[in-house]
Amino acid sequence: MKVVIADDEPLARERLRSLLAAHADIEVVAEAGDGRGALEACAGHEPDLVLLDIAMPGIDGLEAARHLAAFEPRPAVVFCTAYDEHALSAFEAAAVDYLVKPVRAERLQAALDRVRTFAAGLDRSRGGDARRQHLCARLRGSLRLIPIEDVHYLQAEEKYVVVHHARGEDLIEESLKSLEEEFGDRFLRIHRNCLVARHELVELRRDPEGHVQAILRHGSQPLEVSRRCVAPLREALRLF
Repeated sequence: MKVVIADDEPLARERLRSLLAAHADIEVVAEAGDGRGALEACAGHEPDLVLLDIAMPGIDGLEAARHLAAFEPRPAVVFCTAYDEHALSAFEAAAVDYLVKPVRAERLQAALDRVRTFAAGLDRSRGGDARRQHLCARLRGSLRLIPIEDVHYLQAEEKYVVVHHARGEDLIEESLKSLEEEFGDRFLRIHRNCLVARHELVELRRDPEGHVQAILRHGSQPLEVSRRCVAPLREALRLF
């Protein structure tokens, strides 16, 4: 079993590494001191398990876990934290187990047993109501985190979604439908293959052929609007 340890405290990482050394089938493939580092390590090593602290600088453990739920292959997540009040949020983020520091050997063993069960019958649902603050684009073993507030629009292309954002374009391996379900209050559907950030939509115009187009605040060109989306978009613009 390949494991990534993510904790901003070196002593906590050392303790977990020491406890895992007693398990012959465990290989610690990477360590990280924050959520971003954890995601990069998982993109590069494709671990079976991530032992993840919750309170870390930058991207915390809960948000990192929500990104990991979209990874293929999806690693199991076990949270290791000094604060037991995070337990409900941890399981909403689809964690397999939740360990309170200092982690005891017998509790770690129980968590590893759960992970093996998880791997045998993996439920790939995203789970939880909490939303991410970033989208995650995987780039040849590394990744780019795109803040949601920087996204201009999302456009489906075959099995990918192209994220058009303040610094360019990136591909993500998520469906437009799942993104609409997660971020429905931030984006408006203008076409079966396109969601536009509400703050980017300036107006609707008709071209010389009578087709309705969406004009974006930062768009270099108008986007096609399907007929079924025109009425809801006009209502949304009226309410802005």
